[in-house]
Amino acid sequence: MFTPQGPSLRELTVQALSSVEHGYDLLADTFDATPFRTSDRLLTAVTHTLEPLGPFDTGLDVCCGTGAGLGVLRAVCAGRVTGVDFSTGMLARARAAHPTADLVRADALALPFAPAFDLAVSFGAFGHFLPDQQRTLFAQVHASLRPGGTFAFPLPAPPPVGSRLYWTLWAFDATMRARNALWRPPFVMYYRTFRLTDVRTLLENTGFDVSLTPVEPLGRRADGSPRCRLVVARKRAE
Repeated sequence: MFTPQGPSLRELTVQALSSVEHGYDLLADTFDATPFRTSDRLLTAVTHTLEPLGPFDTGLDVCCGTGAGLGVLRAVCAGRVTGVDFSTGMLARARAAHPTADLVRADALALPFAPAFDLAVSFGAFGHFLPDQQRTLFAQVHASLRPGGTFAFPLPAPPPVGSRLYWTLWAFDATMRARNALWRPPFVMYYRTFRLTDVRTLLENTGFDVSLTPVEPLGRRADGSPRCRLVVARKRAE
């Protein structure tokens, strides 16, 4: 799973016993060499899926990390692109990779933006938000978008119940719950707390009209359903 350029087991252990913010500061220099970084294949597939949904002018990457999603915004947005994250270390890496992007250090639950963006995206960050925080997160994104603006993010299909991946994710979440019950500060990262039905309801209650677009470059499962969908939430015009 990890390359020689990635973090050592000791570094991962120290990160896992830290807060979320400090953990990512520690991991920033080697994060892109881990499997936790959003894959180029997914980023390219999302770019192709977003392109016909535009045009978009300004773009915002929520919880941008080292900036992988900023390339998607550059490909589909005609105007300025902005990344926001609360990890200083991750933002430093993003700044090195995207020197012309606007990068802002802030908590995604308290975004410091006026309604100035046409498109907001996010990749791989939702596991850091407990279900009762997701409503606040969506409200903050909603407030940062112009009327008619779009919030889009990929959501892979859940693994079949009983599959190896199903049990792997279940075991990871169980381990994290045990860790957070026994150790402070907590490190919030769960894979099974972001369910499409709940997410869609929260988005609609926040003021979005929600549709689902198959990410066709990633293919379909044996039953014909897409392996990944793009959740497309449009801010209702006021």
